[in-house]
Amino acid sequence: MKTFILASASPARRRLLTHAGIDPQVVVSGVDESAVEAGDAATLAGTLAALKARAVLDAVLAPDALVLGCDSLLAFDGEILGKPATVSDATARWKMMRGRSGVLYTGHCLIDTATGRSAEAVVATTVHFAEPDDDEIAAYVSTGEPLEVAGAFTIDGLGGAFVAGIEGDHTNVVGLSVPTLRLLLAELGVPITSLWSRGRMDP
Repeated sequence: MKTFILASASPARRRLLTHAGIDPQVVVSGVDESAVEAGDAATLAGTLAALKARAVLDAVLAPDALVLGCDSLLAFDGEILGKPATVSDATARWKMMRGRSGVLYTGHCLIDTATGRSAEAVVATTVHFAEPDDDEIAAYVSTGEPLEVAGAFTIDGLGGAFVAGIEGDHTNVVGLSVPTLRLLLAELGVPITSLWSRGRMDP
């Protein structure tokens, strides 16, 4: 079985892979996201995902490994929103986003170290935000959760209470699109079932 490397420190992405039957090793890329610019959120998410995947290649000792880089950004009202820098920034964002919608983009870059081939995709999911009042926003921001994630919310955490609905892939909003990962693996000739670490029976 190929070694699967996740080039991200995101616990949410690791959980998604684990739930999909893949047991990843985590190697954090160290890419300075603030130093990269692009004209739109989709391009920036894809660029950062590729940079993260390629940044860890030299650290991967396994000769037959798959390296996955991901990056998520929220496009909202003409702006590209990554992680908020401060509590006041997160609070202002939520007051701006409530009752409105944005598009969450996640870039994916998968590299096979054995062949050098790569497969890339950017997935978009529309997120419709609920209308939390000022007290709810203050309580949410005080948990620290919005400061750790793109767009200042998590759909699989406390922030899920403030998401009215989505259009598209739910896992993409969490951190990586599992259905898209299956397609990227297939593009590289690797069935996702060959990576399953559970559900196996001895012959």
